[in-house]
Amino acid sequence: MTFLLILIAYAGLMIAYGATVSRRVNHSSDFFVAGRGLSAGLVFSTLLAANIGAGSTVGAAGLGYRDGLSAWWWVGAAGIGSMVLAFTVGPKIWRVARENNLLTVGDFLEQRYDRRLRGLIAVIICAGSLSILAGQLIAVAWILNVVSGTSKPLGCLIAGSVITAYFSFGGLHAAARVNVVQLVVKLSGFALALLYLLNAGHGIDQVRAGAASVVGPDQTDAYFGFVGSLPSAVRYLVILGPSFVISPGLLQKVFAARDERAARLGVGANAVALLMYAIVPVLMGIVARGRFPYLANHELALPTLLVQSLPTALGALLLAAIFSAELSAADAVLFMLSTSLSKDLYKSFVRPAASDTQLVRFARISAVGCGISGALLAMLIPTVIGALTIFYSLLTTALLLPLTAGLYSKRLTSNGAMLVTIVSVGTTLLVEVLTRGNGAYGLPPAALGILAGGVVMLVVSAARIEESPGV
Repeated sequence: MTFLLILIAYAGLMIAYGATVSRRVNHSSDFFVAGRGLSAGLVFSTLLAANIGAGSTVGAAGLGYRDGLSAWWWVGAAGIGSMVLAFTVGPKIWRVARENNLLTVGDFLEQRYDRRLRGLIAVIICAGSLSILAGQLIAVAWILNVVSGTSKPLGCLIAGSVITAYFSFGGLHAAARVNVVQLVVKLSGFALALLYLLNAGHGIDQVRAGAASVVGPDQTDAYFGFVGSLPSAVRYLVILGPSFVISPGLLQKVFAARDERAARLGVGANAVALLMYAIVPVLMGIVARGRFPYLANHELALPTLLVQSLPTALGALLLAAIFSAELSAADAVLFMLSTSLSKDLYKSFVRPAASDTQLVRFARISAVGCGISGALLAMLIPTVIGALTIFYSLLTTALLLPLTAGLYSKRLTSNGAMLVTIVSVGTTLLVEVLTRGNGAYGLPPAALGILAGGVVMLVVSAARIEESPGV
């Protein structure tokens, strides 16, 4: 009951803070790109808060519990992708967005190619984004289940309601500032909890011994190997790395930077923090494997540690940290969904003459609708990692090639970009179905989809049937 009351109080504070900040939202540029006024510190905090979510907490600890040290690559791949974003795509697309007053990645795609590609990408992103929103809500549901016995469906509804409420008030203006509070809570909570667990277990050697006694001597080396199963490491790099370079939700936060330097520094600091943080949930999962070796669901590792291995005060702080992680990541997804639905679909195809006020109103309505849809989907998807994998695969295969080619080359045409996107996504889905997600030739489905799209891109770029406008 104590933990449940803490969650209720903390959620109330987040909603109240979001409502207060919403007074700054007067125009669509405030809602979508925070008036292009974010400092490097705010870019850093809102990106890191978005990137440390369900997959980086409950999901990563569950992978550490199941797979051992090689689970570092789940969050580590995100850090590697973010480093690439900081020094390549991020600053370049920020300049393009500033010069052309672009508010979304969809704006860029329409300017560089045409409305058809903008609409196609928006539909794919919306379909995939609902799954990642569901993943955040599943994580909160697991926490509520462990601390208060709440059923998964009810937990998903509670989480969806809280996230939708504070984001709908103020868009990126509210989220960026609420994220600062959430980031402080989550980093301090995880750091203190890990230090306590290692100290209580008398150090890393004892933690290793405890987990080794469970996995068995023949599996110990693999469990504590940094690479572990090479196909798994490659899979994480292929699926997650590019996603953190071209994610519309992250790029739109880059658009909000007040200058190019703020964009580069903010994204770079976020990348370094992710690379350092990646080991934290993995070690917590390994600790849980030694203490609770027979969990029915490996994604309950972190919530179980919270309730059964920490003193009440520290458990409460870790609970707030986990809750902050899921909230901040979920508001980033709602941001991406409401943007795609309102700016890329509603404004572009349904009501081009919509006023600024009508656009913001539709974005808020979209956020509410997506929050409800995400909660319903979360009730059907069994695991956090399963939900996130759907999103990252679709995002990477749909957007990586047309976006990067659009930034760095003028040879890919509008028709060519459409064909590349269709081939990349279609190949990925076909391989996913035929191999039951295992891929072929040692490569995951997303990698094969990107390779197929890359071949098509080279062919159509060489043919260059029609001219495309440059950026």
